Amino acid sequence: MVSTRSAARTRLHWEIWIVLALAILPSSVSAIVALLETSLQHATLGDGVQQINPTTSTFPIVDLLRRLNWIAASLAPVALAIWLLWTRHESGFHRLGIDWRGPQQLGRDCIRGAALAAIIGIPGLALYAVSRLVAMTPQVVTSDASLTATQITLLVIAALRAALLEEIVVVGYLTVRLQALGWSMWKIIAVSALLRGSYHLYQGAGMALGNVAMGVLFAWLFLRGSRRDTFAKRQRLAPLIIAHFTLDCVAFLGYPIAVAFWPNLF
Repeated sequence: MVSTRSAARTRLHWEIWIVLALAILPSSVSAIVALLETSLQHATLGDGVQQINPTTSTFPIVDLLRRLNWIAASLAPVALAIWLLWTRHESGFHRLGIDWRGPQQLGRDCIRGAALAAIIGIPGLALYAVSRLVAMTPQVVTSDASLTATQITLLVIAALRAALLEEIVVVGYLTVRLQALGWSMWKIIAVSALLRGSYHLYQGAGMALGNVAMGVLFAWLFLRGSRRDTFAKRQRLAPLIIAHFTLDCVAFLGYPIAVAFWPNLF
């Protein structure tokens, strides 16, 4: 019995590392390398530029196909995480709280997600503005200055991709698996939040800490409903995904407007 339990825990540890290696850890390493490169190239971090969602080709059709291929490939680990949480009695979607049994549930999730986006987004924008003023973060370019209908569609899909990848893997999947290993609530929150901050380090230490704070809130909200007796009733990942999607849509699509009104900030 002991050896069987030990083997199961070892298998679970390997599963977690494999999922994270496929979904998140390369982004964390890339963010650290990007921050190092910016630090080496510029006298101050504020002189650097980090571009998100860059155009990959001068040919629109090639750019479209490349970006759609990248988005689809990066969502494969999300599908894997959901599948790994699937059991005979409960789907992975239901286990994470990303299923909707009617318009009322969807409406509640959307309202909670929008409120959460406002709570996070306004301080986040202020943090970015202050960090830029004191040269603690590079300029973050979230999209091209001019947007076409195709670019808008791609940016919305990219925002959805980021929300699904980060919330399902870093919050939902990781929380469920670490709970199965017997980790305490605050230890799980710390790991999830620090992991979120790690792949935002390309934005500078200040913005990375802001994302750690967001990670603490998101993990706590998800864990609040993770008691076994109330798991299916209270634990909902959907509002977190909606909040993240809303934040990224505003960031990606609002960049050209922000540049026009506040050019000195960018």
